[in-house]
Amino acid sequence: MNIEQFYPLFLQSNKVTIDSRKIEKNDIFFAFSGDTFNAATLAEKAINEGALAVIVEQQSFENNDKNIFYVQSTLTFLQELAIYHRKQINIPIIGLTGSNGKTTTKELIHAVLSKKFNVQYTLGNLNNHIGVPLTILSIKKEHEMAVIEMGANHQKEIEFLCTISQPDIGYITNFGKAHLEGFGGFEGVIKGKSELYDYLKQHHKTILVNENDAIQVEKIQDYSPVISFGKESSDYQFIPFTKEHFVGILYDHTNVLSKLTGEYNFTNLCAAVSLGLYFNIDFEKIKQAIEEYTPTNMRSQIVQKEDKILVLDTYNANPSSMAASLKNFITFNGSKTIIIGDMLELGEESMKEHQNILKMAEDLGFNEIITVGQHFKKVNLSKGAFESTSELIEYLKLNKIQSENILLKASRGVSLEKLIDFI
Repeated sequence: MNIEQFYPLFLQSNKVTIDSRKIEKNDIFFAFSGDTFNAATLAEKAINEGALAVIVEQQSFENNDKNIFYVQSTLTFLQELAIYHRKQINIPIIGLTGSNGKTTTKELIHAVLSKKFNVQYTLGNLNNHIGVPLTILSIKKEHEMAVIEMGANHQKEIEFLCTISQPDIGYITNFGKAHLEGFGGFEGVIKGKSELYDYLKQHHKTILVNENDAIQVEKIQDYSPVISFGKESSDYQFIPFTKEHFVGILYDHTNVLSKLTGEYNFTNLCAAVSLGLYFNIDFEKIKQAIEEYTPTNMRSQIVQKEDKILVLDTYNANPSSMAASLKNFITFNGSKTIIIGDMLELGEESMKEHQNILKMAEDLGFNEIITVGQHFKKVNLSKGAFESTSELIEYLKLNKIQSENILLKASRGVSLEKLIDFI
C-alpha cells in the first residue's frame, strides 16, 4: 500500500485515530504497537465497529478485502500521509513553537482568527511527531486556516515537524530554560527552536516577531517578510495593563482585558491580536475573542474556591516559567502560599535551577512555601518539603492552608492538580 493509492480512501473518511476506544463510523484506525500491546489485534474489531480502514504493521493481520492494510511502519505511513495531505491544502497554516506559552498562544490565536475564518488547530497538547500529523490530517476542505503547535525536547525535532506542517507563518513565543537535558543547555534550546526560522527563511515564508525579544530580533535580522510587534517602529504597538489579577492590552485607545493572569501572557496576547489585525479582522471582534477566551487547561488559570483564589499552572514548568509565575503571584493582594513542584528534564542543571527558584521564592517573601518532588526535596530542608503529591495530600487532610491566595506550579509529571480537592 502506498500513499497515492490510499489517499482517495482517506478523503472518504471521517477522521484518523490511533485510539481504538474512540473509533467511530468511517474512521481510519492506525494500529500502533507498543512494548506491551499490539493494536493490530484490534483490526478486525475496528472494522466491525464501522472503521473505514485499518493500517497495521504486522503482515499477518492484513486483509485487503476488509480494508486492513499492511505497511512497514504505521508511524512513518501516518507522517507521510500527513505530508501528502498538506501538499493538497491551499490555506494559510500558522506554526508556532517556543519554551513557554505555546499552548496558550495557540488557543488565543485560534479564538481571534475564528471570528472571521473556519480555523482548525492543534487540540490539547498534540504537538509532537504523532500529534502534528494527526492535526494536519484533521484539516478538511471547509477549513480556511490552521494553527499548528510544535513541541520539542531535542535538536532537529522542530525541523522535522516543519516538513510535515509546512507553515506559511511562524512564531516562536520565547527561548527559555526548558528541556535543557535534551537540548544540551540554553544555547541548544535557542538552536533547536530556531529551526522554525530556518524553515521559514528557506521557503521564503512569513515570520511573526516580538521585537522586544533580543534573540528573536537577532535571528531574523534583515529578513522579510515579517509581521512585527513590540516597538514603536513595529507593525503593531500594544501597551500592557493589569486589572485585579488579569492582564490586558491597550490598542488604538481601547482596553482589552483577558481572563489570563500574569504579565508574561502579554506577549501571547500581542501575538494573537497582531495576527488578527494582519488578516484584517475587525478590532471589535478581536477584542471580543480575547475577552471571551477562558483558560481551562491548567495554564495561568484562576479558580475561586470558597474563600480562596487558586492559580493553576500545573501543566508545565521550567526555570523561566517558574520565575515568571512567582513574580506575578507576589503581586496578588492578601496572604500567599505557593505550592511548587519539580521541574523535569533539566539534566545536570537540575539542582542549581531548583536552588535558584527556592531562593527566589524565599526572597520574595511568600507567607508559606511548599515544595513537592525529589528534586526540590534535595534543596529544601524545611518542613514544607514533600516527596510526592500523594504525601502532600495526606498532610493537607489534617492541615488546612490559611492563605487567601494559593499558587500551584509544577511540571506535568508532578500532577499538582490532584491537590485541588484537598485545599
